[in-house]
Parts: sequence; C-alpha cells; structure tokens
Amino acid sequence: MLNMRRIFLKSAVALSIALTALPALAQETFRVGAYPANPPWQNRQEDGSFVGFEVDIVNEIAKRLDMTPEISGYDFRALFVATASGRVDAVISSLTITDERLEGQSFTQPYVEGALGIGVKSGSDIKSLEDLEGIRIGTIATSFPETWMKEREAEIGYSSLSSYDSVANMLTDLLAGRVDAVVNDAVGLRYAFTQMQGLELSYEITTGELFAMMMSKDSALLEDVNNTISDMKSDGTMAALYEKWLGAPPADGSVTVTPLPIPTVGNY
Repeated sequence: MLNMRRIFLKSAVALSIALTALPALAQETFRVGAYPANPPWQNRQEDGSFVGFEVDIVNEIAKRLDMTPEISGYDFRALFVATASGRVDAVISSLTITDERLEGQSFTQPYVEGALGIGVKSGSDIKSLEDLEGIRIGTIATSFPETWMKEREAEIGYSSLSSYDSVANMLTDLLAGRVDAVVNDAVGLRYAFTQMQGLELSYEITTGELFAMMMSKDSALLEDVNNTISDMKSDGTMAALYEKWLGAPPADGSVTVTPLPIPTVGNY
C-alpha cells in the first residue's frame, strides 16, 4: 500500500509539473478585429491575410508578448460589438480615442495623430470646409468623421449626409456623382486615390484626433499591450513602421514616438 501511495504521489507531482509547463510551451492567441478595406492602416489580401501599418503593429506586439496574432475582418460598426462581447481582444482600424468610446471600451495609448480629409472628383470647386455648404456629403457610418460632421451640421450647412458601410461603396458613389464630397481619414483617402482615377483630396481638416488600438473595457491584456507600444516607440520600431506605410518619418515629439499612459475619460 505504501509503494502504491508513493507511485501515486510521484505521478501527481509529474502531472503538476507538466501542466505548469504548458503555458510556456503553448502560445496564447492575440485575437484582433479589423475593418478589412482600410489601407494603408490594414487591408485584407486575396489569400485572407492582412497587411498594413496597424497589422505590423499587431504582429510586433504579439511577437514581443509571445502570442500568436489572429486577425479577423469585421464591418466597421461590428468592431465595437466584437470587443464589448469579448469576441476579440482588440480591434484596429484607424480608430479615434473619444471620451464617449472610453465609457464602454478601453484604448491603448495613441500612435498616430490623424486628420480628416475632404475627397472630391478631380477638378471640383470644393477646396475648403466652407465650400461644403449646400453640398451632398458621404461618411462612414458611426465613424469619428461622421460624428464630427453631424455635430457641425448647422455650422457647415451641407445639404445632406449619406452613411456608408464601406469606403469602397462611398467612393463609388462619389465617382458616380451621387454625393459631391466625402469626409474621412485623410491618410486613407490619399492612399485610396492613388488606386482610383478621377478622385482627389482637396482639403485637410486638423482635428487633433488620435488613433489607437481599442480593447475590451479594462482588458487583462491592456497594460502589457500598452507597455509594448511604449517599448516600440522608444526603440524606434514604431517610427520605422510609420515611415514604411505612411511614406515619411514621424515628427519629433509626436505621439508616434512619445511613450504615453493608457487613456482615461477626460484626457481625450
């Protein structure tokens, strides 16, 4: 009986050691949601893989945290549901930090300061925000640009606002003349217009918006991810990725190279 007890104890200890070692051997998955057609931030290829500035950020974070990145495509509005429900750990899509969003979600520190752009057909007379008076405009549904424009409807005086689920549909309508101008992320529009003939960025609107990765509220991964982004800024990785995808080095002292704390309500 004594020998049987010793054998049992040895087996239990061996099993405990094996189970303890499993996390070190098996990588966890970093589940990320992304709007699939938003270059140069992210874009899904024909083989289903994703490429882009924020994709490279995700892959680098996962590598440094010893995790396996898994990026899935979602409609823009579904991104918020995906994090709130815990279906993904984080989402990317040139998302702007706002106090309203911080009430129900968490964000990492920002890594890009964005701007809005007005997209028009080539040769258009629309050259400024004031020129949108009496004009039919298009935006992406529930996006920061749409919210920004709706808040200034009376001030700007545009005639109508059409919401779109995708940038492709919005720009198709712009090219076809169903809207006179579109308002969206300036970098994304500028990139899209290198791929589409007959459209141009006519004006850039400085808003001070800051782009970051959105995560589930108070996610257990938030601190580790934010610290990793700080490390990437400090060692030059973030600046290198910015120049690779956006075509120019980030400005000295910008949010792209400055480590920052996790955003809280009232600070953005």
